[in-house]
Amino acid sequence: MILILTAGFGDGHNTAARNVAGGLRRLAPHEEALVVDLFDIAHPVLSPVMKENYQMLITRAPSVWAWIYGRSAKVSFDGSPDILAGLRKALAGLLKKHRPRAIVCTYPIYPKLLKQIQATGISTPPIYTVITDSISIHPIWFIAPSDAYFVADEDSRQSALRLCRAADEIHVAGFPVSLDFLDQPTPEECASPHGKILYLPSTGLKHVQRTLTSLRPLLLAGTKLTLPVGKHASRLYHVVTQFVDSVPDGSVEIIGWTNRIPRLLQTHDFVICKAGGAILHESLAATCPAIIDYVVPGQEEGNAELLTKHECGVTTTTPEQTGKEAARLLANNRSEARRMKANMKALSEPDAALKIASWVIAHAP
Repeated sequence: MILILTAGFGDGHNTAARNVAGGLRRLAPHEEALVVDLFDIAHPVLSPVMKENYQMLITRAPSVWAWIYGRSAKVSFDGSPDILAGLRKALAGLLKKHRPRAIVCTYPIYPKLLKQIQATGISTPPIYTVITDSISIHPIWFIAPSDAYFVADEDSRQSALRLCRAADEIHVAGFPVSLDFLDQPTPEECASPHGKILYLPSTGLKHVQRTLTSLRPLLLAGTKLTLPVGKHASRLYHVVTQFVDSVPDGSVEIIGWTNRIPRLLQTHDFVICKAGGAILHESLAATCPAIIDYVVPGQEEGNAELLTKHECGVTTTTPEQTGKEAARLLANNRSEARRMKANMKALSEPDAALKIASWVIAHAP
C-alpha cells in the first residue's frame, strides 16, 4: 500500500496527489494507493475554515498573502502547536493502520511531521515528495529531507538544487496531470474557422465582467468562447447571462462542473486563466497557450514565469489587455497561438504521473 498525502490549499496539491494515485493504479492495479488530506482528518471542523480563509486571502488580500508566504520560509515547524500536534497524531494513526511501504507527499510540511514521528521511535517508510511549485520553489519543501523529490522541469530542478544540494535525489518528471491528456483529440474536435477560446474565470466579479466585455468584438467576428463556471456558477450567473445576451447565439458554451478540462484544453486555441500550478501544467500537457490574467504573489510567480520564459503564454494585468492579447493570438490565422503551441511541445509531459508512479513502484521496499 502506498499512502499519498495532500492538502486542499489550492488545486495543485490535490491534482498532483490524485493523478499520482491514478498512475499507480494504472501500473500496479493490485496495490492500493490511498490519497489523504491530513488536515481534513486531523481537524475536520477547522480545516474547511482554514481553506476558505486561504482562498479569501489570495483573491481579496494578495499583499497580505504575499507577506505570509514570505514569512513562512523562516518557520521551523518545531514544537507542538495544537494544529501540528493534531496532524502528527492523525499521521501516526494512518501509519499504524495502513503500514504503507512508501509515502508520497504533495504538500510540503508532511516530511517534517514524519521525521518528528520517527524521532519518537515509530518507524516510517521512504518519503517521496512531488514539488508542485515551478521555478520559484519555496524553501519549505526542504524543511525536512525526503528520499526523493520530483520537479516539473529543468528550471525548477536548478531552483531546487540551490535549496537542496542532493542532486541525485531531485528528478525531473513533469507535473503529474490527468492521464486523460494521453488521449489525443480528433482533427474534427479541434476544428474552428474563427478560433476557440477557453476562459476559466476565477477572479473577482468586476474583473470577469470586464474580461468578457474585452472579448466581445472577437465573438462578434465569429470566435467561439467556452466558459466552464464550475463552483463559480452562482456568483457569475448574472454577469454571464447579460454577456450571452449581448453576443450572437451559439458563440458561448457555458459548462457547469466538468471533468472535461483535459479535452477542452486540447481542442481550444488558448486558455485564459490564473497562474495556478495545476492549470498551467495542464495547459503545457495539452500544448494550449495561456493568457494568465491573475498571479498570486510569491506562490504563483514561478508558474507564470515558466510559460512566459519559454514563450508559451503571456501575463496580463488588466481585462482590457487580456482582450488585446486574445486578438493578437487569433490574428493572421492564429499564427501567434500556433507558434506558442509549437514552443510548448518541448515542455509537455502528459505522462508525468506514470513516470513518478513507475519510479515509486521500482524503488519502494
